[in-house]
Amino acid sequence: QVQLVESGGGLVQAGGSLRLSCAASGRTVSIYAMGWFRQAPGKEREFVGRIRWSGDSTIYADSVKGRFTISRDNAKNTVYLQMNSQKPEDTAVYYCETKKCYLVDYDSWGQGTQVTVSL
Repeated sequence: QVQLVESGGGLVQAGGSLRLSCAASGRTVSIYAMGWFRQAPGKEREFVGRIRWSGDSTIYADSVKGRFTISRDNAKNTVYLQMNSQKPEDTAVYYCETKKCYLVDYDSWGQGTQVTVSL
């Protein structure tokens, strides 16, 4: 089992930046990829992006491409979500999640961290 703890959320003005962290512990050898998702009030959970646990392959949702960057520190078992040029529509609870291989769903997630972008 993998345990995930997100941190770094907060309040930022539009155009500003925040960096979220997701620290993984437990059976990290089983991780194939870590993804970031977000959910705004009254809206469906939305995929933000993901990074492979080995290698540097990343993919992003169109809504964040060019503004958000996912990176990984293997020594710390931590993945980061750097969010730049933030917009009010980025306001949501952000979750990191992991999956064991390409074909399965994400099956471990953290408690989430709130990001609020004000005008």
